[in-house]
Amino acid sequence: MAGHSHGANIRFRKDRVDAKKAKAFARLARMITVAAKGGGDPDGNARLRLAIDKARVLSMPKDVIERAIKKGTGGGAGGDFEEVLYEGYAPHGVALLLEILTDNRHRTAAEVRLVFDRYGGNLGASGSVSWMFERKGVVRVPKAAGLDPDRLLEIASDSGADDLIDLDDIYELRCPPFALEPVRTALAAGAVSIAESEQGWLPKTTVRIDALDEAREVLACIDSLEENDDVQNVASNYDFADDVLAALSAET
Repeated sequence: MAGHSHGANIRFRKDRVDAKKAKAFARLARMITVAAKGGGDPDGNARLRLAIDKARVLSMPKDVIERAIKKGTGGGAGGDFEEVLYEGYAPHGVALLLEILTDNRHRTAAEVRLVFDRYGGNLGASGSVSWMFERKGVVRVPKAAGLDPDRLLEIASDSGADDLIDLDDIYELRCPPFALEPVRTALAAGAVSIAESEQGWLPKTTVRIDALDEAREVLACIDSLEENDDVQNVASNYDFADDVLAALSAET
């Protein structure tokens, strides 16, 4: 299992994402539309199934989900989105990896560059920070009475999971992207409840931030980037000190 400080930073990132999910319907609909280009049946399209699962966690209405699928399969207007990965640095050397869905790459690039410039960071070239991250499947399991984390990891590792992180009220299992569906299937077969699952970019190296003001500047840059509807996700490699995390958590 990962250590406490590492887990605390992961928990902090997840809590911030959760707090913004109520405003995420437009982004989720776009995600579903793009995923549906690979087929409108979630049983035969794992990417679409993950996007729909995420939408249902947020109680997205069924008709909104169906319209998004229809756009992606060619049954409606507005499905012409391009997937782009932008890389750059926030203040204080924190690496950022941005997952983008856009219908105008040039407009989005200009808007993202403006945010980086405003906060003293910079938009980098392809490959400038992506080497610091790895693509992973993530499955989150609610803690329950009698759920033994060692047994949980044993079940999941047989199907490809390679790490388990304790995040207070949940366990987070990680695996290679290709193992995400086998891990989900193994957990379901073992009657283990799944809160949510997804693929994401996770940092291999981190940048330590010990000053509260510096942490606020990093988060302000990330928040501003996430306000752009074309930005689907911002992965970062900050590692805030425990006292900085405590102060930031108290402010929210």
